[in-house]
Amino acid sequence: TGPMSLECLGNFLRITLSAEYFKDKYLSFFVVDQSGIAWELNEAMAVQCGYRVTYRSWSSIEFRASAASCHSYLEKDVFTVTIQIKASHTPAMKNATTHLKSASCHYGPWSPRELVCESNYMEVSVRMEVPQPIKDFAQDSPEDWTLVFPEAKAEQVSLWQIVFHQPEEKKAFLVSDAWRAGYGLNATDTRVLLRIPHTAAQVQLVEDQGITFSVVRSSTFYKHQWMILMVDTAVACPIDGVEYTNKTIIWTVPKYIPPLSAGARATNFKDVVVKAGVDLHKLSATEMASREYVLSNDLNVITMKIPIGAEGGFYKTSVKNGQLGTKYDINLFLEHQWEDNKWGLTKYTIIKEIETPFEQVELAVTTNLNLSMRLMNVTVGTFLPDVELVNLTIEEVTVAIAEAVQHGYLIYRSRYANGSKSYVIQVPLDASSVKKEYMREDMRAYTLNATLEFITHPSSETFIVPVIALSAVRDAVLPSARGFCEGRNLHLIITHGNVDQNWLPFISDWHLTPEAAQKYSYGLRDNGTHLAVSVPFLSSHVNYEGFHTSGIKASLYLTLKDDVTLANRRDFAVSCRFSPSELLQCLPNGTVIITAIKLVGVADLDTSLLVLRDQQCKPSLVTENTATFKFSVNTCGTTRKFNSTTMTYENEVLLFRPGNDTPVYQLKFGCSYAVKQTVDVRYKTKKKPLPDIKPGFGSLTLSLKLFKDKSYSEPYQESEYPVVKYLREALYFEVELLQPKDARLDLNLDDCWATNSQSQGSLPQWPILINGCENSKDSYRTVFHEVNYSLRVKFPQHLKRFEVRMFTFVQGTTMLQE
Repeated sequence: TGPMSLECLGNFLRITLSAEYFKDKYLSFFVVDQSGIAWELNEAMAVQCGYRVTYRSWSSIEFRASAASCHSYLEKDVFTVTIQIKASHTPAMKNATTHLKSASCHYGPWSPRELVCESNYMEVSVRMEVPQPIKDFAQDSPEDWTLVFPEAKAEQVSLWQIVFHQPEEKKAFLVSDAWRAGYGLNATDTRVLLRIPHTAAQVQLVEDQGITFSVVRSSTFYKHQWMILMVDTAVACPIDGVEYTNKTIIWTVPKYIPPLSAGARATNFKDVVVKAGVDLHKLSATEMASREYVLSNDLNVITMKIPIGAEGGFYKTSVKNGQLGTKYDINLFLEHQWEDNKWGLTKYTIIKEIETPFEQVELAVTTNLNLSMRLMNVTVGTFLPDVELVNLTIEEVTVAIAEAVQHGYLIYRSRYANGSKSYVIQVPLDASSVKKEYMREDMRAYTLNATLEFITHPSSETFIVPVIALSAVRDAVLPSARGFCEGRNLHLIITHGNVDQNWLPFISDWHLTPEAAQKYSYGLRDNGTHLAVSVPFLSSHVNYEGFHTSGIKASLYLTLKDDVTLANRRDFAVSCRFSPSELLQCLPNGTVIITAIKLVGVADLDTSLLVLRDQQCKPSLVTENTATFKFSVNTCGTTRKFNSTTMTYENEVLLFRPGNDTPVYQLKFGCSYAVKQTVDVRYKTKKKPLPDIKPGFGSLTLSLKLFKDKSYSEPYQESEYPVVKYLREALYFEVELLQPKDARLDLNLDDCWATNSQSQGSLPQWPILINGCENSKDSYRTVFHEVNYSLRVKFPQHLKRFEVRMFTFVQGTTMLQE
């Protein structure tokens, strides 16, 4: 219980550490000898001294020690092992906590020869055979024999030398040299032990019955009193023999391996014990049957069959080429005891850590919606317990799971009874990382593109799982529009829905961008909630669908298209009737401007080929649907008619087919001017200053507009009134002389005042300008702004701009309302 538990399992001690308790900690293992000195355990020392540290399943770390390990204390049939474990949150092992565990295990009696095949080493332990001393023999000088063997004198331990037998030669090592080469040697009063790494240079690969063995043939010499004795310390361990067939593990081990049976007669071999199990636990025949294990002891081989996935093993997560999969792990062991005429009883223990081949698995990704909370729940998995989600990447931003909630993502685990788990990512539908796309009618598609990064424990393999979660929701609000005509313009005001944020406005397959709108003097403004489009009556993108004396039917068609596929999403139109007189301008100086239009359905009409009566007079401006002529009444074949009060100038816009004198297009028009007196005047120009301006009367067209800021680039539109302003907030006014466009005219403001109602004569009133100057009684004086020439301003002298601070009318302390 607690962080560590122990078990005595025959000639092994196993100490199990809770992986959950030591999670996220760095561990160092130490073995403590009889003097209390702690020796840090590494791979080399573990192999040389008979230790093994490994992860078992997902929840434990296992430490195994051989009964004959270097630091164990042997007394009669009891061996004692003490280990020390340090745990820290840093690799440098700062502020480490120390855990000490000591255990004593009974093991015995020992067989004359015991062989152990551990995963990282081979071990052979042989009983010393010491001849009986000669009766009444007394050695006067016990050390005289060293004169014959001077090498033995230098060795202070009873073990003296080990000789490895290889096909090409025999190689002898003194004990000290063998230790430096990585071999483990030890001797007690009764036994000699040799421990060999699987990777040692003296290891030979030998095949027996199709199974490959790691084999070391060696003889170990030791001294006992005045004698040098030799024992056979050969060892052989199978390194393969595992097959996988029909979801079954088949482990085959040959019996009576030649290197281990040298010198014994085959007829004298006799099986004594054949036992098998899992994790060093021997299983009875009943236990094996319940797990569907099969153990067969045939004449020459022992075979064990284990269904993949059976009790006793465990699945673990594996990653191969970035793909997620699983492997099945099981730690089998086999104990075979036999008798022969050379050794008597041999005990042969094999520990076989088996890992099945990689098998790819498919992950399930499911999406559920909580419409009442407007949440998307994406479930990924299931996963084995050894998998942990560490990072989440959305829109190329990677966040650790602990920080995901700060970005609006809630991530939690769902655990199941068998230990597996799945991860649930909860994302608000309205999060910016969730892509919204219009599908059809009232349907919107919500798409979450995310990448999840996982890590496996303890192997620290990483893999990613791309997640594309798609859900359809009936919450689409389509844009709507209202259209109207004002002055010489057609207007469309589109109210945005929740699906058209990235839709593009097109007029007759022409993308209406701010740059394009400016080029054609179109109005285009989007304040986030409304898209306002204003197009002049006479423009290349207006369709003319009817021409009668009662009016011209003009239509503006606007389409919103998908910004990626350019598929049509929504169509809007506004149609109005304009007076035919809108096509004609009769200027006081005798200049005529006439615009001819092409009606919808007349596909073969090329407006650039239109002419006046004098066919040398061609249009000065041509669009796909219009042709504009500008000429003097005395040119282009214009005729005139008189009556008592007016003079009328008439002409026609015509289109002729080649070789045909009859026009296929004819638009008659005329300009009438009032006539009071006609005189012939002879004149001669002289250079002199312009005459002083004298008072006079005439028809002027003026406009008064309120702008949004002092740049005077964007006026408030009709749809935005009434405009709400705070007290003392600046109001930017512009007064413009619209007609006539005469560069000789200057606009001057005389008096300007504010009222409490729309009637300019109502009371109370407050003067803003008096005789063209600011009101000296104002707490905040009116400010005049200079007007400069620009693309919009052709005649700066025709405009006046001034700034007024917002105020209200009060009587006493009460605000007056209309």
